[in-house]
Amino acid sequence: MAEFTPRKHLGKQFWIIFSEPVPGSGDRRAAHELHLAHQYDLEARGIMFAAGPFLDDNGKPYGPGMIIIRANSEEEAREIADRDPYHKGGFRKYTLKRWSMNEGTFGLRVNFSNGAYTID
Repeated sequence: MAEFTPRKHLGKQFWIIFSEPVPGSGDRRAAHELHLAHQYDLEARGIMFAAGPFLDDNGKPYGPGMIIIRANSEEEAREIADRDPYHKGGFRKYTLKRWSMNEGTFGLRVNFSNGAYTID
């Protein structure tokens, strides 16, 4: 175990959108491409930190999806969530939670010659 030295936590603030299907809302396939375009736009503009589904023991998605965004207020986070075509179309509903990222790490390796990358 690494030696512990008390210090200030990172305290980076995010908002988490827990997005779950609305039973009986119909076929959402027509909104899927629009949803992905919305996600890619948030990513390209630096609003989205991360997103993805929860997985069961077999690796299949279940329950809510999780979208972590940068927003200055709850109102701004709700506006972002409300613009998602899944939410606008009534196919999914969401719960919004404020989150403070205090500890953690990640590794990134980029090979400039071929553009390959690995995230750990």
